[in-house]
Amino acid sequence: MRIIVVCGAGASSTFIAHRIRRAAADRGLSVRAQASSASGLDEILQGADVLLVGEHLAEQLVALRERAVAASVPIAILPSGASSAPDGEEALDLALATAGARS
Repeated sequence: MRIIVVCGAGASSTFIAHRIRRAAADRGLSVRAQASSASGLDEILQGADVLLVGEHLAEQLVALRERAVAASVPIAILPSGASSAPDGEEALDLALATAGARS
């Protein structure tokens, strides 16, 4: 599974992607989580299984959703506090549920 995590500049998404990879490894799941800024999203969105968006990008959600739909990638908003969570369990669960919803 390939998960893209996007935030404004890409910094907090890097931490979330790292935590998702660690949580997936702990569960024995094959997951590739990548961070991206909103501006660099189109370059890596193709072939992704799910797009997770930081809640602080809610005002850009319509545009991000359009980009995700164009790439046939399901999208979900990360819960508040995801960037400060001690692990990536909740974000990983959200990604798995969102990706599973399209199948």
